[in-house]
Amino acid sequence: MARYVQRGETIDFINNTSAVIEAGDVVTLGTRIGVAATTIDVGAKGAVNVIGVYEFTALGTEALTIGQAVYFKDGKIQATSTDAVAAGWVVEAKVQAGTTAKVKIG
Repeated sequence: MARYVQRGETIDFINNTSAVIEAGDVVTLGTRIGVAATTIDVGAKGAVNVIGVYEFTALGTEALTIGQAVYFKDGKIQATSTDAVAAGWVVEAKVQAGTTAKVKIG
């Protein structure tokens, strides 16, 4: 049996880190990411978006194609999964020299 809790576009997240999470910051959620919907103080609960399309900083050394799975590492979107967290998939092609990528998370 399952009991409906919420739509699931945004989840509650307790900031157990040592730094304030600012609105728009990428939050690692185990094997995936979310994006802070609000500022979340240390020890506080706040909203993290887990569905949507976001523009991220991306490596400027690789092209990305629509539908391609991408990963988040060191503050940037990249094509390789090594030591990275799954971010989602590309919704708009990115040329190799491009420094941002539009990614569907969730």
